[in-house]
Parts: sequence; C-alpha cells; structure tokens
Amino acid sequence: MREWAPFDADGSLGAVGTVKLTWGGTGQISETSVTRADAPEVLEYNETRWELEAFGGGTRLTLWHRIDRRFIAWGAAGWHIAFDVLERLLTGQPIGRIAGAGAMQFDGWRRLVAEYAKQFNTETPNSPPQG
Repeated sequence: MREWAPFDADGSLGAVGTVKLTWGGTGQISETSVTRADAPEVLEYNETRWELEAFGGGTRLTLWHRIDRRFIAWGAAGWHIAFDVLERLLTGQPIGRIAGAGAMQFDGWRRLVAEYAKQFNTETPNSPPQG
C-alpha cells in the first residue's frame, strides 16, 4: 500500500483492531478501527469499505468511503489519482504515490475535481478539508 495508497498505516489492516493512518502529504493522523478484515474479499474501517470480487477474467475493486459532501469532489479526485497510481503499479510501470498536496499539483487535478463536483451536483470547494 505504501506505493500507491494515500495513507500509511502504523499496523496491519488485515486484522480487526486499531491502527493509526497518516494521510500522505498532510501529516494528518487518524485513529482507525478495523471492524472487518476478511482477506481477500472485504476490509472495513471507520467509514470505508473495500471489496474485491472475481469479475470476468480479473478482479473488481469497489470502494465505499463516506466523505463530507462539501469535499466529496476532492475526495473522489484523490481516490481517482490513487487508483491510477495503483493501475500503473500493477502493470509494472510504477510512478510512485501521489497524495495530499502532491495530488493537487497533478496536471489533471482541477479537471478531476470539477468533473466530480458536476457528477455529485455539488460546489467545487476552494480549499481542502481541514483535519
């Protein structure tokens, strides 16, 4: 996860319990309760759920993440970039993690935020959410 996820964990996300997540580029730390860890199908912590399922000849990843509506376009754009980084890693063309302020420097950041704001029918925020 250190190569693509927008956070680092101080412990295992593979078992029920408490870990601290440090969000890349922000230094923001959140204590997180892993409530379900059924590898490799389901991971749940706080208000986030990851699900993997066989699909066609590959695997489908579904992510649910509750984000304050005022910042949903930022959150969706951030996850979009993280998944682009993951895709490059999985295809053997790693580009390194892009998170936090680094994601906001990405050439397509403003476009992604605007597209997600339109999709979610919300305003485009002028500044990122604060801790």
